[in-house]
Amino acid sequence: MQQRQIGKTGRKISAIGIGAMSFTNFYGETSENQSHDILKTALDYGVSHIDTANVYGSGLAEQVIGNFLRKQGTQKDKMFHIATKAGIKRDKDTGRRYFDNSPAYLQAELDKSLARLGLDHIDLFYIHRRDPNTDIEEVTETLAAMVKAGKIGAFGFSEISPTTLYKAAAIHEVAAVQSEYSLSVRSPEMGLVQATADLDVSLVAFSPVGRSLLTDRPHSFETAQAAPFLKPNPRFNKPNLSANIAATVGFRELAKEIGMSAAALAISWLLHKGPHIIPIPGTRSVNHFRELCSGVEKRLSAEDMRRIETVLPIGWAHGDRYSVAQWEGAERYC
Repeated sequence: MQQRQIGKTGRKISAIGIGAMSFTNFYGETSENQSHDILKTALDYGVSHIDTANVYGSGLAEQVIGNFLRKQGTQKDKMFHIATKAGIKRDKDTGRRYFDNSPAYLQAELDKSLARLGLDHIDLFYIHRRDPNTDIEEVTETLAAMVKAGKIGAFGFSEISPTTLYKAAAIHEVAAVQSEYSLSVRSPEMGLVQATADLDVSLVAFSPVGRSLLTDRPHSFETAQAAPFLKPNPRFNKPNLSANIAATVGFRELAKEIGMSAAALAISWLLHKGPHIIPIPGTRSVNHFRELCSGVEKRLSAEDMRRIETVLPIGWAHGDRYSVAQWEGAERYC
């Protein structure tokens, strides 16, 4: 498995990781056994990075990972580079999300995450969403103190703007920024790809196969309606979903011509966009996970990249990537 460095930490991890949101029922029904099969396959392929969060299944994803690690005995601390996140809260009465980046909250949530994972230290800790009422400099100082205390190895931020990243990096070294990035979401190329490269910060790309649109088996309308996150998502509602599936036919045909699955080609394209980019696809299927891994070692030529970006040019997707509610907390910068 190809390796990439995480920020300036000197730590090498696999060029792709596992997005553990799929270890819950977020995109459809799954089980702990299915998730453990993914983790076993990851070890076989040399995939060493797992990305999770305290809110994935209200801690379920972390518990599933922790249960797998507990079975590994003394080897559990050496098997994976693990990242988790905190910062999103939900109002008990209204159900609406809000954000908390206070030291007390972040420390309490980190301790809960470590308990679920069965670890005393996390490799990478993200602010899942920024609290607009807390200066980024103050949040960075909080995270820097956690590094100094030995609870976390490094830290990062999810869905922040380039300007916010520069402010944070002026206070302390930032290891990673997480953002949706794929052939269907090219907005990071309007500043975030460049800022992360400039600062030697890893750009960890979630949803790298467009939540199925960049695969050989895109979700049907019925499947999307059964998934809580996709049901309100504009790209998976009528008439956008049909238009998006039609728009990606040429990409699937090109992948077949090149000799890859569409998902593998989407991963390969992303890895070729910069040596600091680390995709973290999620899946409930071992076979699909193997497809994703196969995209890592494929070498694409400049002509391959041109053809890919011709068949799926910037702006091809129908509908926004988030609903109005889903946009809350993500920083728009273009």
